[in-house]
Amino acid sequence: MRAPSLPSLRSLSPRERRTVAIGGVLAAILFVFAVILPLERRVAQLHRVVERKEANLAWMRRVAPELAAAGSPPGGTHEPLIVLIDQSARQSGLGATLTASAPSGIGLSVQLHDAPFDTLITWLARLHQQDGIQVTGAQIRVAGGPGLVDASLKLKQP
Repeated sequence: MRAPSLPSLRSLSPRERRTVAIGGVLAAILFVFAVILPLERRVAQLHRVVERKEANLAWMRRVAPELAAAGSPPGGTHEPLIVLIDQSARQSGLGATLTASAPSGIGLSVQLHDAPFDTLITWLARLHQQDGIQVTGAQIRVAGGPGLVDASLKLKQP
């Protein structure tokens, strides 16, 4: 048994052909406005984000030798590292993402879940600048949403 075939455009009445043509044009317009244009806007937005991040990376690479030559700043506090990390994470808005911290060798092992990447990097930079805390190991993985990461860090005081 053969499957029924669709009628050809020629076999339709002029009114049906006009309806099919108008429907096709409307479907094409809807596709452009509902799919193509939003995708194009999102791609342009992501290109701007990438350009901004590349500019930040270029700046970091330029100042890295200067910072390395300056050496580690002296620690400004005599608080235990675990207390300092907890307080500074809360002040930076990372308190809710800090899931674990435990002594590890001569430093501290810290776990963060669904942390905003930019906030995490800013926090680590501030810890180094203000307290001389160094990151001796890091594993950072993409997490739930855009810009969110899971991080396992090893930190130590000078």
